[in-house]
This record gives sequence, C-alpha cells and structure tokens, in this order.
Amino acid sequence: MPATPPLRKIRIVQLTAVIFFTVSGGPYGLEPLITYAGEHGALLLLLITPLLWDVPAIFTVLELNSMMPVTGGYYKWVKYALGNRWGFFEGWWTWLYTFVDLAIYPGLFVLYASYFFPVLAEYRIPICLCVIWASAGLNILGIVPVGKTSLFLGAIVFAPFIILFTLFFIHHAGNISIPSPSLKGIPFPSLGMALYTVMWNCLGWDNVTTYAEEVEKPVRSYLVSVFSAFVLVMVLYFLVIFVTHQSGISNSVLADKGFPAVAELLSGKWLGGLIAFGGMASSLGIYAAVLLSVSRVPKVMADDDLLPKGLNKQHSRFQTPYVSILVCSIIVSLMILWPFADLLIIDVTVYGAGLSLEYITLIKLRMAAPDVHRPFKIPLSIPGLCLMIMLPVTVYFVALAGAFSSQEHAVWAAVFAITALSSAELVWRLIVWKKPYHKNGDSSIF
Repeated sequence: MPATPPLRKIRIVQLTAVIFFTVSGGPYGLEPLITYAGEHGALLLLLITPLLWDVPAIFTVLELNSMMPVTGGYYKWVKYALGNRWGFFEGWWTWLYTFVDLAIYPGLFVLYASYFFPVLAEYRIPICLCVIWASAGLNILGIVPVGKTSLFLGAIVFAPFIILFTLFFIHHAGNISIPSPSLKGIPFPSLGMALYTVMWNCLGWDNVTTYAEEVEKPVRSYLVSVFSAFVLVMVLYFLVIFVTHQSGISNSVLADKGFPAVAELLSGKWLGGLIAFGGMASSLGIYAAVLLSVSRVPKVMADDDLLPKGLNKQHSRFQTPYVSILVCSIIVSLMILWPFADLLIIDVTVYGAGLSLEYITLIKLRMAAPDVHRPFKIPLSIPGLCLMIMLPVTVYFVALAGAFSSQEHAVWAAVFAITALSSAELVWRLIVWKKPYHKNGDSSIF
C-alpha cells in the first residue's frame, strides 16, 4: 500500500532543482576529463556518452514511473516485475552505491572551501561530518525544505558560470577554435577513466523517483522536470569544458585547483572565488538531494520486511523516515576517508548493476503487462528497446574494462565494487533463512 501522503508536496520548479542536484549539481568533478581524454576527446565524449548512457536511462525511468509513481521508485518496479529476490538486489545495490556517492561530496565541499582558507584542508574530517549531519537535519524537516534549499543553491551554482561564459565570449569573440573531435591516441585505461568521469557526472535519474508520492501531479512533473534538468546539465557541461580548453590552462593546474583556476585565469581572482563558492553550494545541494532519494529506499524495504523494522519509522511531525536518514548518515560518516578516484569507480560500477535490473524490468513489463496504461511510453517495440539498452550496457563494460587495465588502485576499487555487488546474494540468503516466506512472497505494489 502507498505510504501516508506527507503534509506538503514538491512542485515542478523545486523538483527540477532537486533532480539537477541529484544527477549533477554542476560541472564540479568534471575537471579530470580533459586530463584523461585530451582536448580532442573531451568534448566528443561529453557529447556522445550522455546520449548512450543517460538517454536510455531517462526514457526507462519516465516510462516505469508513469506506470507506477510510488514511494520506493526503482525498488518497487523491479520487485513487482521480477520478484522479491531481485527487488531486494535492486534496493541493496542502490543503497550501497549511494553511500559511496554521498561520501564524495563533503570532501568536494572542503576542496572548494580551501580556495578561500587553505588551512581548512587540515580539518577535512570534522568539516565533512558537519556537512553530513547538517544535511541529515534538513532532510528530516521534509522534501519541501530540501526543494527550496536546492532552488537557492542552484542559483548560486549557475550564476558564476553564466558570468564566466559571458565574459569569455565577450573577450574572445572571433578568436575561438573548436578542436577536431577524436579519440585517437588515448590509452585504453585513460579512455575508461574518462568514461567513468562523464558517467559519474550524469547518473542518478532513477534516484529521483523514490519520493514520487511526495510530488504534485508526479507523472507530468517528472516528465517536465527530468527533460529540463537534462538540458541544463548538458549545456552547462559542454560550455564549461569548451571554455576550459580555450583558456589554455595546464592539466596539472586544472587537476590541482579545478574550475576556479580557469575563472581566475580568464577574469581574475574575484571570479575564481565565485566559482569556488559555487562549488561549495554544489556539494551541499548534491548531498542533500541524494540523501533525500536514498533514505526512502530502506524505509520502503523495511515496510516490506526485507530490512529491520526500525528503518521505516516516520517522524511524528514531519512525516519523514528519520531513522533511515540517521542510519545513512552514520554509514557515510565512516566512508569519507576513501580517495575520490576510487569512490568514483565503485560508485559507477555498483550503480550500473542496479540500472541493468531496471532495463530488464522495462522489457518484462512490456511483455507481461502490455495493456497497462503508460502516460509516457518509449516509442519503440521490444526489439527496439533491447537495442536501446545495449548502448548503456556497452559503455558500462568499456569503462569497467578500462578501470581493470588502469593503475593498481583502480583495479582494487573495481574489485571492491564487484565484491559489494556479490554481498546482495549473501544477505538475501540470510533473509530467506530467517524469513522463508520471502522466497515466493507477494511482489505486488498495488
């Protein structure tokens, strides 16, 4: 049964802001792309990868969400179509990947805050913990405060880049050259890491469906908001990589100081400071939005008796899964010591496995329930859907192969990710051993 509706629901504009932060939060973290792919490959990968990786995921999410706009989103879809076991796998995998994802952003906040006060880098751990627990408090207050905060932080993220792009095109009119797109000469390990970088900066479209019952007119709202967020993200990414290339900044400086160094090179320290401040806002906004999405999954799994019952407790006033939020925050607090590159590989690897179950669910429901009303339906037959799904699957395995052929730390990160995926089977067997009725339990969501 659907959860009790919350006191207040989020609207399209706020939902667009939350989606923007869930899947992107701005180009921060995209800096290594030029190092990995070079000036000729960066823009090409930035144009091609989202079409192959994101568009199939967006279409899949919109169709399944239009059929079943329920709290728990992707977990409920997979459970309904494929049964309890695979539903548990989906929830478990996405829970794990989101812990890894969340652990990245407090560190990025410290990185950009250090632009103003370098001494803050020495206090990375306590500052990260402050970010984690302030966001936990905001999420306990509910989806509307998170939505309003995302809208405010989104303006802070976009404004400095709009200034950067405007000043660049004013000062460089008639002196712009676009590098010829080519992947020639890029070592395979570097190509894999470049793909991981773009994929990580464009993932999470399914995460935004876990709170569908907290959205006004969810089918229409998601359709408008998802496409709006996708356009905003792609335009912003393309322009910032283009301007970075045109600035002539060295790869070493870019890797060390990020996009604030680009702004400082083009327009002075004042704009570098604005970009760095936007990076701080981006980290806060992403963390709050992703925590919003992940906290609903263990709550719904606990409702289904697949996780301890305490995780589904609702706050008496705000009607939020506060225990789930607190547990997520505790786990992330223990993971903030991982280096960025390792977290990125683990994040994308585990996420891709969960996304594959959603693609299988799409095909299964097209075959098993062809007549169920779909307000949004991908205009492809089942063979066409299979071909569409092959695009992100190919990108995923190319990136994974590149990680395995990379330096040692990347290999171990990929191995850790595969081990994390394997843990789902072990935990599932423990659940069935203690609660055998789950093996063939009812998977209906209606």
